[in-house]
Amino acid sequence: MANDKVIISMLKMFEMFPNAEAAREFLEDHRWGDHVHCPTCGKDRITARKGKRLGYYRCRHCKDEFTVRTGTIFERSHVPLHKWLYAIYLLVTARKGISSMQLSKELSVTQTTAWFMLGRLREACEGDLGMLSGIVEADETYIGGKEMNKRASKKLNAGRGTVGKTPVLGLRERSTGKAKAVPIEGTSRATLHREIAKHVEPGSELHTDEHSGYANLPGYIRRHLKHGDGEYVGANDIHVNSVESTWAVLKRGVYGTWHHVSVKHLARYVNEVTFRLNEGNVRIHTPNRMASFLAYAFQRRITYNRLIGAKVSA
Repeated sequence: MANDKVIISMLKMFEMFPNAEAAREFLEDHRWGDHVHCPTCGKDRITARKGKRLGYYRCRHCKDEFTVRTGTIFERSHVPLHKWLYAIYLLVTARKGISSMQLSKELSVTQTTAWFMLGRLREACEGDLGMLSGIVEADETYIGGKEMNKRASKKLNAGRGTVGKTPVLGLRERSTGKAKAVPIEGTSRATLHREIAKHVEPGSELHTDEHSGYANLPGYIRRHLKHGDGEYVGANDIHVNSVESTWAVLKRGVYGTWHHVSVKHLARYVNEVTFRLNEGNVRIHTPNRMASFLAYAFQRRITYNRLIGAKVSA
């Protein structure tokens, strides 16, 4: 998979990873290369287990036993590794995402298992892009069901528009196209200023609409449009079109694929969308997209209780 020109089809995926053993060897190569390292202590004094325990290793330094799953999103999962690789392929190549119902059919697993797999995969989508800089576009959108479509018992009876929806702040670096998006508790000036300071280098030029929440940003140069007056591209190429395209992808996924996204899990869905816009971009060849994803997958681990937000007694 080192050839940057390769575009992997589903048929090719089946040929490359016909079983769990082929997938294990591939993941070990991506994670460790020629030198297996203990995920606990980092040492490479490793003994490989033989026979029925193929793929198991024991560290001679700290005595821990581990596999390529240890310390990753795959840990403690009984799903075969070649099914995990196929799920990754679908996630990084499906422009509008994939539902747990569809994934369950593709992998011949239960819908509950597919949902848990997608939750783990989205956990790995939270890459560290660092601070955005240069010209950065900022905009916000709202995700949630429409009041008119809700059951009577679910309606807030407080108006329309953004009522009952969760705001999401989007930021996109003009020069590179790198995108970040985070759910926020509101669009007040204090909240927007705080989030921008977390993700954008001071001194950057911020392009926004006329929302007053962006006014008087300390340490930034703000250029803004007046959408209310029909202005969408201003002088000196001032616009927020790039970050608004992030919302187009997100909403196609929410309304066309997932249908319902709870507030509790919204951040992970947003991370999946921004990953595809960044390292999962369609201009990047499939092997490189999968390699980028695996780099994060090997650094993340999430339990079922943490995924569902359950309280664990001490």
